[in-house]
Amino acid sequence: MIIDSIKLFNFRNHATYTLQCTHNTSLILGENGSGKTSVLEAIYILTQGKSFRATDPDIIKRGTDYYRAEIIYSSGESSVVTYDGTVKTFTSMNKKTRRLPSKSKYPVVLFQPSDLNLIDHAPSRRRTYFDRIFSQFDDSYATALSKYDKAIRQRNELLKSDTLSPESVFSWNIILSKYGTDLYDMRHRFIQEINSCLTPTYRSIADNHDEVNLLYQTNITSTDSNKYLHTLETNFDKDHYLGHTSFGIHRDDYVFSFNHTHADGSASRGESRSVILALKFIEADLIHVKSGKRPLILLDDVFSELDPTRRKCLVKNFQDNQVIITSVEDVVDINK
Repeated sequence: MIIDSIKLFNFRNHATYTLQCTHNTSLILGENGSGKTSVLEAIYILTQGKSFRATDPDIIKRGTDYYRAEIIYSSGESSVVTYDGTVKTFTSMNKKTRRLPSKSKYPVVLFQPSDLNLIDHAPSRRRTYFDRIFSQFDDSYATALSKYDKAIRQRNELLKSDTLSPESVFSWNIILSKYGTDLYDMRHRFIQEINSCLTPTYRSIADNHDEVNLLYQTNITSTDSNKYLHTLETNFDKDHYLGHTSFGIHRDDYVFSFNHTHADGSASRGESRSVILALKFIEADLIHVKSGKRPLILLDDVFSELDPTRRKCLVKNFQDNQVIITSVEDVVDINK
């Protein structure tokens, strides 16, 4: 699915804005703070159903009481999102819904400058990053994650109560056990798929013989939901004292290694950038393999963070995708 244009109304600092897109690479030029990322954010909402950086009230232009964004595709179809300060509504294929229907979603590979520091980020940042990727690999992952997140919030809220019995959290334990083991199984499988091509993809960028791996660190040991449930029940007193759930997939982490040594703190700037580029290329390839669709590529001001060699590599690997780039300077080599 190719985007022909995107129109914004009262979206962030844009009263009105229209971007006409080409079918290969479109460039949005502007100074920092001019609203370039907001355009990508609107596209992301209309293709994924939610923002990658804020809640809806934060998106409304100051002094107004609603926002609206519309994508027109080359097929002639359109998709619209409106938020009136209370309710968000999507209109797609002449139907209005409170959530973007799965059939109206389109896969996206989002690349932000902060992603280049993923290796050194906190575990929560890496979990969020990979959750976003895995949700596009499999719709059931996004569903399981949503149910798990709701259950963990409810259980943690109950654990803060002074008077609480194990029975009070039992129903949430059941939900966490089911979806926790499902997510563990999918994460383990997806990491294996990434690792199967991470080293060769990295070597094609870095031009060396290093071995790169992504390690999945978790306190889960099996896909047996009964064992998961038993651990939650055993930890009840500890969790009540702490005021939060100490066991589960919400504490997972993803660690990069170079030549069997943890990359955090040891990888050079160039090595870190090469491995993140490799990860983005693999993400796009796996989405294409799993969905049959070439994902839309959104590059938010990342060219300024890359040297000429990695810029060319980025362009070459995404030459079969529609790409939308934001930049503070003209990127003269994007179509070379």
